[in-house]
Parts: sequence; C-alpha cells; structure tokens
Amino acid sequence: MKNISIWILLFGFMMMGIEAHAEKFKRPDTYNYQRGLEAFQNDNYDEAFEYLSRELQDNPKNGYAHTLVSAIHYSRNDYGKALSEADAALKYLPKKDSEYLCMAYLAKAGVLLVLEDTTKALSTFAEGIKRCPSDQVILFDKRAQLYYELGQYDLSDADYRKLIELEPGETLGYMGLGRNANAQERWEDAIKQFDYVTKLSSDYYYVYSFRAESYIGLKKWDEATDDIITVLKYDFDEQAVLLAITLEEPAFSMLITKLKVQAAKNPNDASWFELMGYMYESNRQYNKAIEAYNKANERDADDATYYRLSHCYYDMGNMKKALSSINSALNLNTDDLDDLEFKAVVLSEMGDHQGAIDIWDKVIEEVPEFAAGYHQRGYYKRLNGNLDDALEDLSMAIVLAPKNAYYYNSRALIYTQQGQNDLAEDDYRKVIELESKPEDYQCIPYAYLGLGDNEKAIACIDTIIARDTTSFDGYYNKACLYSRMNDKENALRYLRKSLELGNRHFGHISRDIDLDNIRGTDEFKALIDEFNHVDDDGDTAFGMRDNQAEGEETIGEVPFTKEDGVCKVKCRVNDLPLYFIFDTGASDVTLSMVEATFMVKNGYLSDSDIVGSQRYMDANGNVSVGTVINLKEVDFGGFTLNNVKASVVLNQKAPLLLGQSVLGRLGKIEIDNQRQVLKISHTK
Repeated sequence: MKNISIWILLFGFMMMGIEAHAEKFKRPDTYNYQRGLEAFQNDNYDEAFEYLSRELQDNPKNGYAHTLVSAIHYSRNDYGKALSEADAALKYLPKKDSEYLCMAYLAKAGVLLVLEDTTKALSTFAEGIKRCPSDQVILFDKRAQLYYELGQYDLSDADYRKLIELEPGETLGYMGLGRNANAQERWEDAIKQFDYVTKLSSDYYYVYSFRAESYIGLKKWDEATDDIITVLKYDFDEQAVLLAITLEEPAFSMLITKLKVQAAKNPNDASWFELMGYMYESNRQYNKAIEAYNKANERDADDATYYRLSHCYYDMGNMKKALSSINSALNLNTDDLDDLEFKAVVLSEMGDHQGAIDIWDKVIEEVPEFAAGYHQRGYYKRLNGNLDDALEDLSMAIVLAPKNAYYYNSRALIYTQQGQNDLAEDDYRKVIELESKPEDYQCIPYAYLGLGDNEKAIACIDTIIARDTTSFDGYYNKACLYSRMNDKENALRYLRKSLELGNRHFGHISRDIDLDNIRGTDEFKALIDEFNHVDDDGDTAFGMRDNQAEGEETIGEVPFTKEDGVCKVKCRVNDLPLYFIFDTGASDVTLSMVEATFMVKNGYLSDSDIVGSQRYMDANGNVSVGTVINLKEVDFGGFTLNNVKASVVLNQKAPLLLGQSVLGRLGKIEIDNQRQVLKISHTK
C-alpha cells in the first residue's frame, strides 16, 4: 500500500491514453499548462511543477493542472499537498471528463493509502467508481488489490468479477481471483483461474509463477517445477525465483535437475547457473553454490553474481575469498551501495574496522541523509574504540530514523560503556516501546537485559528463535545474553548450537564483547578449534587464523596504437586475429555485423554461440543487428577472457569494442599515453 513508484507509473500509463482521446473534451490549451503537461509526460517533474504553478496562478480553477500537481507532490512524498491538490482537482474538473476524474481519484486514494487511512481510501474508490463509468476497470482493480491486502477476499473477488464483466477478454480479473484463491489455500480453484489465463494469453508468462505456487500447495512437484522453468525461460521473474529458493525435497532436487537440463541446452546462458547458485545458497550448500556462481560468471560476469559469491564465502567463514569476490563485484560496478556495504562487513570481520569506516565515509559523503550509513559507521567506530565519534554517528542515525529500535539499542551499548547508565536505560525503554509486538522482536532481549530483567530477556530471545529454529543467529544471540549474565555453561551450549547450524563468523566471535566472559575459557577455545578448520584448497577457511591476504595480484602491460583518437589493441577472438577498441566510457561489448557474419561463415562462431533474446541467423549465415553472441575466448597481451558476450551492431569503426562490462573483470586499468601501453593490475 506504500509503493509510491507503482502509483506514479500508473499515472504515466494513464496519461498516454488520456491525451490520445483529448479531442473528446475541451481541455486547457494555455501555454503554461501545455508546457507543464509535456514536461510531466517526459517525467521532468521539476520543470512540470514550474509551468503548472504559473498556470494555477493565472487559472486557479484548472482542475487538470491540479491533478498533475497532485501527482508531482506525491512523487516528492509531500502527501498533505498532494491530498489538497487532488481534492481541488475533483472540485474543478468537468463532470463528464471521466478519464481525468479517474486519475484524480487514484491520486487521492494513493495518498490515503500511504497515510494508512484505508477507510477513506475505500470510500474514495467507491466514489470514483460511481462518477467514472467509462474508467471503472482500473478503479475496481485497485480496490480489489486493497481488499486483498486487508484480507477481505470475498470483497476482492467481487471486484475482480465486476472487472471481468467489464473486460471479459482481459487476464487481470482472472489473475486476481486465482491469487485470492492461493491466499486462502484453495489451490484447485486457483489453478482453474490460471489455466483460463493461459488460454486467454499464452505469452502472459507471469501466470506460471502463480500456478506453480498452487501446485506446490498440492504437493504436485513435477507440475510446479515445470511451471517455474516455463516462466524462467521468459524472464528471471522475482516470484519464480522466490518459489525456487524456498523449495524443499523432493521438489528441490527435481528443480535442480531441470535447471541442469536447461543449462545443457543453453550452454552460454548464465541465468540457469545463477538460479542454481541461489537455490544451493539458500539451502546452505555453499560449495555447490560457489561452483554454480563461478560457472555463471564464466559465461557472463556480473557484479550481482560476484556479490552472492562473496556472501557464500562469508557464510563459510573464508574472508579472504569473500573480499576477493566483493572486489570483483566492485570492479564491475564501482559505486554499487550494496557491494560497498558488504565490503565494509567483510573488512570488519577481518579486523580492519578503519577500512570499513573509510567505505562508509565515502557513502555518507554521497548520501548524507542515509540513516543506516551513520549507524553502520558508528558501529565500526565503536569496534575501533572511538566511542565519542560512534555516539555522534548513532545519534545522527536516530534523528534521521527515529523509529528504528536497532539504532537505540546500539547507542545504549555505548552509553553503558561510557558509564552513562541513565541515558542507556532511556534508550533501552525506547527499544521496548518500538518493539511492542512479538512479531517485531529483534533488539528487545538486549533491552530487557540492559534494564536488569534477565528472565524477560531470555523469554524474548526464545520467541525470536521460535520464528526460525534453523537459523544460527537466534542461538548466537542467546549465547551472548547468557555470557553477559555470566552463565558460562548456557553461553557455551548455545554458542555450540549456533556453530552446528553454520555460524562461521569467527572474526566477529573473536571480538564480540558480549562473549568476553567465556572467551578465556578452555571450553571456548576447544569449541572454536573444533569448528574452525582448513578448507579443501589448503586455505584457512575461517576468520580467526588467516584471513588477511587477498588473491595473488599480477600486473601486465599491453601495447596499443592510436588511430583517429581511439586506442586499438591487437587481440585474437576465437583464434581469429583482430583489433579491439579500448573504451573506458563504453558499458558493453560490441562487434560489427560484418565481422560477426565473417566469423560464422568461416567457423569462428557456431550456431550455439548465438545467444540472447534475438537468436537470429539467416540461411546464408548472416547475423542480424541486435543479436547477442558469445565469444568463447578473447586473448590480448597475455590476458585471456572467456565467454565474452557481445552485441552485433551495424555501424562500428572497428570490429570489436570492449567496454566496462568485460574490462571490469580484469581489475584496475591505467593508460600510459606516453609509452602507449595499458597497465593492468589483475587479482586472480
């Protein structure tokens, strides 16, 4: 109900149809309104707001301008003004202009939903349905969605049936009825609706994700996994992926087998290996996940895949490989916030708290209102012993996000370390106030512990553990609570349970002040030695022994020539001598149509190398523009890149252009124009 972007997109789609039928109504043709409308349609809301504000100064009863201004205020999260403008629009819009009236009602309902006033939102939908007879479909759909979110499935079904009456050939109503049936575990009824959708629109592939959920409910594993495969052939659909990673046996192994079949049929497609990696990772089969992610990266290196690879190594406790993988992700996408945040986590786990602080310095400089950034930096400053600066950061986080209990808990720990117990108690009480419901419990056990109520602290952590008894986090936190209570026997017992469930964050364990009361015991040391072992590669797998070194770095120099202002480097593509253009400003790899066709006709490319959404090659072997091809091997200057994806283009000055999507796989690249060499620092 709070998804702002959905409502703004909805406005955009409506505007296309509304203005296409503008001739039916005498809509404003003033200069300011028309310029504002044009800017709005081009998503330039600041410019649109300027023109529309001038229009309303001249013509305050222009309901059309009020409608657009309402949407702009909505996009800026200024909901009070958005609501006022929507009401003004409904007051001044012509009664017969159903399309704009519908848009105004949607604007008002959208604001009310953000404000969580569902009663008034439902009333607004009802009034809109009554006053906009020719535009009821979208209003029925949005109201049906709201009823669904409120769990009022009968009312939601009624709206979807009304929608079907109005548009019997559309899939929307049937999809809604099926989705509602799934929510009530009426699996057979849901399948009937989804089956009908496949007949109405065979290429509406999202239906297969919903039908897979129904089959899972009936434990029809073969049908469910077939549907997941079907939708994934079209798109890496989020719901299908979520279903896949939550499957249990026997469906888990069944889907893995079917994914392997698809990978064999499409050997250059990385997505099947990516999904296998997700599934193995979610099932804590990290070695298999790593193997799958590496195969995906061999076919199409992607920062998101390296990010997941880093998480696998991190969860296994192999911090040097976790760091190497997250560095590879950042080579491909330098400023990705998730990658930077996780690198900070890994560095801190390795004991480099200052390195983690430096990363958050950079992030906060770019995003100064980022509350989580201040909290994380404050956390690392506390670990680094800088309590005053940590306190300042945590107070900043609380100002920016005053309803986040985690931030108060972290600040209370610092107050306690500083001996400011009264301030710590105030923060702990705030945590209890914010986490008043059991489903919200996260930090509350520590709050009760800080207030001296050990019994409630243990009761709350048991409530958290009951939500997921397979997660090691709850047991680790319970070990920390018992350690702080100086109950060493229970602390060691629950630490063992945490380790048995896969906790391999030994760097954190070695420094967590919550475990100070047990860290010096022989039992603690024996427990760590039992689980902190060496992996199959001979590397120390887990953090307390050897996690500082990164991968081996090699530095090479590759000569280039300059022609017409561009760098050209000799290379061999699938053993064919060529040149590539080195372009740090290009994002992707491109190959000319002439060169691609030559390579196909002369055996340097095969049918299996034609990949992507436009798999087209005519009977004469000519490759179409826009086709994605796989270059098995690109060699230059002692460096080899395998499985390079390239798009075929019509106009290209050189046969091959290498952009950042591939160059980022190598590492740091410097251009020495004086010596005319590329200096490449590559971490293996």
